[in-house]
Amino acid sequence: MFDPSSIVVGLEIGTSKVCAVVGEMNPDGVLNIIGLGQARSRGVRKGEITDATMAEEDVRHAIVEAEQMADVEIRSVFLGVTGGHLRGFNNRGVHPVVSSDREITEEDVQDVIKNAKAINLPAQNHVIHAIRQHFLVDGQDGISNPVGMLGARVEVDVHVLHGNLNRLQNPIRTVKGLQLEVDDIVFTGLASSLALLNSEQKELGSLVVDIGGGTTNYVVYTNGIIKHTGVLAVGGDHLSNDLAYGLKVPLGRAEQLKIEHGCAFVEEEDKGRTVTLASELGLPLKVINVEHLRRIMSLRLEEIFQLILQDLQQAGVLDYLRAGVFLSGGCSRIPKIARLAEQVLDLPVSTGKTNSISGLRSALDQAEFATPIGLVKYGSFQQRKRAAKSTLADGIKTTIHQIFRGSKGSTR
Repeated sequence: MFDPSSIVVGLEIGTSKVCAVVGEMNPDGVLNIIGLGQARSRGVRKGEITDATMAEEDVRHAIVEAEQMADVEIRSVFLGVTGGHLRGFNNRGVHPVVSSDREITEEDVQDVIKNAKAINLPAQNHVIHAIRQHFLVDGQDGISNPVGMLGARVEVDVHVLHGNLNRLQNPIRTVKGLQLEVDDIVFTGLASSLALLNSEQKELGSLVVDIGGGTTNYVVYTNGIIKHTGVLAVGGDHLSNDLAYGLKVPLGRAEQLKIEHGCAFVEEEDKGRTVTLASELGLPLKVINVEHLRRIMSLRLEEIFQLILQDLQQAGVLDYLRAGVFLSGGCSRIPKIARLAEQVLDLPVSTGKTNSISGLRSALDQAEFATPIGLVKYGSFQQRKRAAKSTLADGIKTTIHQIFRGSKGSTR
């Protein structure tokens, strides 16, 4: 049986699937994926829960399957969140150093980060992440850790990601309804980027685009830090809806056509090609024009990349993406989607691969599992931080105890 404290679970309640991934941290801090459970998602639309009862049932199936594969009991999860209500922006916090010797302490760092988070958000909104970028000390920038430096004023740049509190509470309530704890909520775009990017790619500048069933999440790294995030409430389901409407077929048939004959590009050889759908429930045979099918898909995908391009241009980060673009999510499997993204974004594009993680090859090799794997990776970072703090606190307690015992001994 595994040590419960070494188990980290990531849970994604997506539009097309619910997925739970179990990771185990060995004593050296290396992460190993040991379990995977998934269920078709029925109560989620555009990344948000629309039917709590169905969503809870699907989460239960995914959790049970993951428990059985990993041979562990799942007690808590790191939960992925997304939705069109999420917003990200960069903010700066300022804090005067008040100590007489002007040495910056950990308390000063915590205070300046608190100031950076103290922003005028709508009352119903909640900060999900306040991600440190760089510190400044007396105007000197590019400082990663100012503790121990001398200065009169410390500043910090943070990327703040926030969303509607009630809409964030819905997936949390669903998980808690199954007697599970939520260790933390994590933006699914951030999780995907943690699974796919290595340190060098973050330093060079990278864009991760995760195209799921109901949303497209994207994250920009430059100089090793998160500089920009975004969510579009458009995904693979919209492709299926477009096909159902454009080809005049039921939604289920449209989904099947997308998987079997879909492509992000219309090629010369597609012209004149047709696919005949077998009759179903007394419906007549239907002939589908492949060129028409692929043109519908191409136009919708092009629109997604155009919207991302416009946002990146407004944010002024497009010129910093020297490592290029990494695609993930179920839609990254669409043939020639990388070629279309290259054409629109004018950057090198590839399908992302999970890095620095070992374990189940079936999960690690598939782009649609990047988010739950990234959630596990995020959770492992948080557990390491807690363990380090706990070790430090225990060390301080021991020292105080020894001093106390020593002082008692000297009075005798």
